[in-house]
Amino acid sequence: MSGAIRDGRGGMLSARRYDFIVCGSGSSGSVVARRLAENPAVSVLLLEAGGSDDHPEVFDPCRWTENLGSARDWNFQAEPSPAVNGRALPMDMGKVLGGGSSINALTWARGHSSDWDFLATETGDEGWSHAAVLDIYKRIEDWRGTPDPAYRGTGGPMVVAPAPTPHPLVAALLDGARSVGIPTFESPNGRMMEGQGGAASRDMIVHDGKRQSVYRSYVAPVLGQPNLTVVPEALVTRVRFSGRRATGVEILASGALHRIEAGQEVILSLGAIHTPKVLMQSGIGDEAELRRFGIPVVAHLPGVGENLQDHAGFSCVWETGEVPLPHDNPAEATIYWRSAAGLTIPDMFVCQLGIPFASAENRAAFGMPKAGWTLHGAVARPRSRGRVSLTGPGPLDPVRIESNLLSDPDDMRVALACVELCRAIGNSGPLQPFVGREVMPGELKGAELEHFIRNDALSYYHETCTAKMGRDEMAVVDEQLAVHGLEGLRIADGSVLPRVTIGNTMAPCVVIGERAAEIVKARHGC
Repeated sequence: MSGAIRDGRGGMLSARRYDFIVCGSGSSGSVVARRLAENPAVSVLLLEAGGSDDHPEVFDPCRWTENLGSARDWNFQAEPSPAVNGRALPMDMGKVLGGGSSINALTWARGHSSDWDFLATETGDEGWSHAAVLDIYKRIEDWRGTPDPAYRGTGGPMVVAPAPTPHPLVAALLDGARSVGIPTFESPNGRMMEGQGGAASRDMIVHDGKRQSVYRSYVAPVLGQPNLTVVPEALVTRVRFSGRRATGVEILASGALHRIEAGQEVILSLGAIHTPKVLMQSGIGDEAELRRFGIPVVAHLPGVGENLQDHAGFSCVWETGEVPLPHDNPAEATIYWRSAAGLTIPDMFVCQLGIPFASAENRAAFGMPKAGWTLHGAVARPRSRGRVSLTGPGPLDPVRIESNLLSDPDDMRVALACVELCRAIGNSGPLQPFVGREVMPGELKGAELEHFIRNDALSYYHETCTAKMGRDEMAVVDEQLAVHGLEGLRIADGSVLPRVTIGNTMAPCVVIGERAAEIVKARHGC
């Protein structure tokens, strides 16, 4: 339990007790740490299992895919599943300062208004409603597009901007969407996410051509504050308790196990895979499962690790010729739409990629052109549910991830409709100047098309919902993000969502971080 720990500035960690310990520097944890540290009388420790974000692949928007599978990725892998033709899907998650916001596709998507109103209903707290969250978004953003005071904010920590020089393919794609009856909007956030869907150029976290991760936006500007300590390469192994009160954490850092005390609270922001893992290693979870691994039970909460949700993604690809498309970022436009008549809320979405993109299996089956583009579709409101469970009691024992993507028949119905929509748009008149040939899926129908989708399905990297907020027997945290039945322990990350939001999940996680900070500051008068 001894040994020195280096902080994020290269010095030695001198204190072993902090008012607040925030575990995880991703899209929620960085927000919580920054907001709590705004009070100079409060000491805050921010722990991150990954290392520095100072890599060109992180900052260059065009190179984001190079982070996947790298040392900045946890490189999780789901169990083989018959729903994806027996494949074991990669489940990428950020292992670096900034978490997923340092390695993702840089998309700023707020979620549909119905997502937030559903959360308010589930928790009985109007502070989670769309109206309340819209106010938070306006405080978060430093919007660099056309002014829109009803929906956009300026002067906030997160620079959000439309693609600076979109390729002509983007305008053609929006024309193609209109040709099949989809309205277009000035932004995918705002009015578009209060209605039945639409198409728009993407909003991105890019400034002066560089990624602006949540860590770089919230934490980096205040690293000099003496009351904020950031420790990278520190793996949180468990939360320590005195009775039912959290008193600190154990971490693996600098080759040794260390204990650090929390005077007020521990906040877990480790993401939908590691948050339930650490909870279970700490004795919080299904009692029978914990006893199976000899873990003393602190709280029986059977919902820990259950309810795993993600967006299943699948691609339609077109060849353009020998010259790759120039782009500021591989993804520059997005579409949200409905799979069936009568729906009032989008249940599928599509991201345009300026590169040919597909699963390894379909790349082998169809071949990829030297130059091409992709419409990467997704099931926006998945019914499929997975789970995260332990394989052993130790912190280095891997977790078992059952993603179960496309296991619910209704998700396949939506996926089939989404592929049909992608092909209708991609083969429409406005896009013909950019089409040499359709690479995949072509004219596949019925069982063959379903097989194609199962063979192509990949995680959209939106793993969420494994420690959900709510009031039923499977809820893990309450509307204040406090773990049920315990004191001094909160969760602030995408795992608290009862249902994955429509679209990309980074921006909703920033909101969760802001709400968590508000709640903690009000609770402790700081």
